Amino acid sequence: MSGSRAAIRYAKAVLSIATDQKSAEIVNNDMKRIAKTIAESDDLNGMIQSPVIKSSDKKSVLTSVFKDTNIATTNLIDTLIANKRLPLLNDVAISFSQLYDQLRDSQVATVTTAIALTDELKSKVLAKVKELTGKEAEVENIIDESILGGFILRVGDIQYNASIANKLNKLKREFTLN
Repeated sequence: MSGSRAAIRYAKAVLSIATDQKSAEIVNNDMKRIAKTIAESDDLNGMIQSPVIKSSDKKSVLTSVFKDTNIATTNLIDTLIANKRLPLLNDVAISFSQLYDQLRDSQVATVTTAIALTDELKSKVLAKVKELTGKEAEVENIIDESILGGFILRVGDIQYNASIANKLNKLKREFTLN
């Protein structure tokens, strides 16, 4: 728990600096890229978490992987290395994006579908999310063919499951109970 509290503190500090420098959106894009890259690369995540690898080696790897980042992002990485808190980098990146969305009064709506969303459907989803929550949202489309059809909408702690697989499972449970 203390790790996530520390990550939130670092994220708040970077957000404050980025907002003062009018570069919060750029830093948010950096943080999203960092979180995505770490999530997709077990080797990078292992290197960041490793207590055996020297800080200087970690810094050179991170500098080459994330070379086109804003100065606030680069300073965050340097600070985490100096304070021996680099394993928090992913948590800081995720926390930063969440805080940035709260600052903008926005949120991410995750829509899981069997096929990619069209622009028309995406706009309908955005309208529905605005109606349900009163806030603007970004749509993140996850494609999962196992749901067969329909969609699963997740916004914050609200989830609406209108997938064909879910409806079939409900029918199956009804038949097995009778």
